[in-house]
Amino acid sequence: MLPDVSVVIATWNGRQYLQSCLEALAAQEEIDAEIILVDNASTDGTVDFVRARFPYVRIVALPENRGFAGANNVGAREARGRFVAFLNNDTIPDPRWLRRLREGIDPQAGYLLVTSRLVYMHDPAIVDSAGDGLLRWGGAFKRHHGAPAELAAESGEVFGVCGAACLISKAVFDELGGFDEDFFASHEDVDLSYRARLRGYRCRYVADALVRHHGSATIGRVSAFAVFQGQRNVEWLYLKNTPAGLLVRTLPGHLIYNAAGAAYFARVGLFGTFLRAKVAALAGLPRVWRKRQVVQRTRTVPVGAIEAHLERRWMAAKAREKRFDTGLARRPS
Repeated sequence: MLPDVSVVIATWNGRQYLQSCLEALAAQEEIDAEIILVDNASTDGTVDFVRARFPYVRIVALPENRGFAGANNVGAREARGRFVAFLNNDTIPDPRWLRRLREGIDPQAGYLLVTSRLVYMHDPAIVDSAGDGLLRWGGAFKRHHGAPAELAAESGEVFGVCGAACLISKAVFDELGGFDEDFFASHEDVDLSYRARLRGYRCRYVADALVRHHGSATIGRVSAFAVFQGQRNVEWLYLKNTPAGLLVRTLPGHLIYNAAGAAYFARVGLFGTFLRAKVAALAGLPRVWRKRQVVQRTRTVPVGAIEAHLERRWMAAKAREKRFDTGLARRPS
């Protein structure tokens, strides 16, 4: 019999986290699932370790690092389930996690993407993510990031799923063409959610689908790599997906948002990385424009259906997020 859910884990040199993650997946209750591990050419013995300790896990060993987006796409192509769950390697899901996500699917209401409540491994009383939000001026953010866990106790509709722990109809994922592999390792989940929304699909946050998360174990919290990926990809996310009328109305604000970002990264010593990211985003515009034409041509919802889910309080949302991340980056490992 085919599994109901395929769990895909993309990993790169994450052996130290995998035992706890895979043991937690083996303990999932009341659901039939398969586990697919996609290894991005790790050099820490990940593949041999998993083959020896977890022989039931299907392993796809890639010859090169294809990033979060590319590796998860490979795993989704191998998936046999009707639904695909994406899970970061540095997580420990609650035994009822997968069951709760599956219960959040509601095709009649359009909910074919569902996302988890991620809390921090070092302090489960603090939220890492309660789904993804999108600012009216083009930036993305993690809902309730750094807030007490009780503030994220209510399930409901959100703009998008957090790729660290989410569930998506495989038919919808395939229809959308999966993650955009040009994004490599940042904002690919927001981009997927945006494209899904443009086609009329909805995203639900399930507060009872609990996952503990180390957070940014692979790319770092405020690393040059993370900043480059994020600041390049946020431009592609905005320009590729925003409908024309909304793009015109929000472009001045988007430029102000970028100016604020430049000031912040100058203050933390990463302005050069920020600038390189924006140059790289501009260099990729011809390709992004071609993708935009496809995305906008297949849009089925009015602009108002998107605009209603955009966060207008961009300064407060990003200031809270940056303050928390900077403080967390200084915390001893």
